[in-house]
Amino acid sequence: MKIIIAPAKKMITDTDTFNYETLPQYLDQTQQILNKLRTLNYSSAKKLWKCSDKIARPNFEQLQKLDLHHHLTPALLAFSGIQYQYMSPDLFTEPALDYVRQNLRILSGFYGILRPFDGIVPYRLEMQSKISVNNSNNLYDFWKTLIYSALITGSEPIVNLASQEYAKAITPYLLPNQKFITVIFGSLVDGKIRTKATLAKMARGEMVRYMAENNITEINDIKKFRHPDWKLSTELSTTEQIVFVYQK
Repeated sequence: MKIIIAPAKKMITDTDTFNYETLPQYLDQTQQILNKLRTLNYSSAKKLWKCSDKIARPNFEQLQKLDLHHHLTPALLAFSGIQYQYMSPDLFTEPALDYVRQNLRILSGFYGILRPFDGIVPYRLEMQSKISVNNSNNLYDFWKTLIYSALITGSEPIVNLASQEYAKAITPYLLPNQKFITVIFGSLVDGKIRTKATLAKMARGEMVRYMAENNITEINDIKKFRHPDWKLSTELSTTEQIVFVYQK
């Protein structure tokens, strides 16, 4: 199976914990995006990033000297947002690292798709950012089928732990019989499931760790995830989604 997750805005450089093993598959395309970003002035970049001067200024300065081939950090460690903190990949056993190496993929507006040990540099660019590269309408249009093509080998199922923003880079290209199972972590509000971003990110990270530590290879085994804050809802789950409901 393949597990897809979203990246995080917060990133670090860590060249000590693990060595990177490979370069991203679509580095040429990433260079094209980088070239486009470097044509933006500070005001345009800040508008694209939708952030404060405190965040935009260092990111803009970093953009000018960004080198896609040096000071690389494995993607699994480079992203350090909430989801990755709760995943705690630096504490994985060797079997768990082998599991994510084979099964986990990180979707990215900048890199397209990343394997856990692809060497990357910190960047700031969301998949839904309004930017045109090589006359594309947006990043979804720029990447087209490339992300899906790199993700799938054969007819293996896809376990979606990504946000809707990133899953949209995959779903238009699913084959008719492709199994695509979304794992939902939500709160029950007036009889409906509502996703709260922070809680969902925490749970997604813990789910990746659970799957890696337990070598999960069957979809039904995802339902065995046990956590004091989350309970499987058999009533709300379907063949296309597995729903866990927040218990506090």
